[in-house]
Amino acid sequence: MKTFFCTLLLATSLMFTGLVFADPIPYTQAGFDGLQKEGKSILVEVHAPWCPTCRAQTPIINDLLKKKEFQAITVLYVDFDSQKDALKSFNVSKQSTLIVFKGTKETGRSTGDTSFGSIEKLLQNAI
Repeated sequence: MKTFFCTLLLATSLMFTGLVFADPIPYTQAGFDGLQKEGKSILVEVHAPWCPTCRAQTPIINDLLKKKEFQAITVLYVDFDSQKDALKSFNVSKQSTLIVFKGTKETGRSTGDTSFGSIEKLLQNAI
């Protein structure tokens, strides 16, 4: 019972601080290919847990994805440290890189951006 209340307290406090995030979808080539084939809007987020810029991007992206216009975007997370093949296929050399696609077409990318407005404009390129 004590564990339940501790978990409830933690979840409640995280909700009020805005730190509750959707479960990340790890990038796989097959998953990416399937989304592209379906013509979906995709954000590929190249992320490293040790990266302060990546950590700054996360709440911005989460806030934007709550907007109705962006709810159809699927976010795929590429781990900068362990998914070197994906980095090569996307021609990415730095963490905190965001790439948007509409179906098979890349429609925009940025690296190191932590501006709400410019990330919002980038996501608009995917819809």
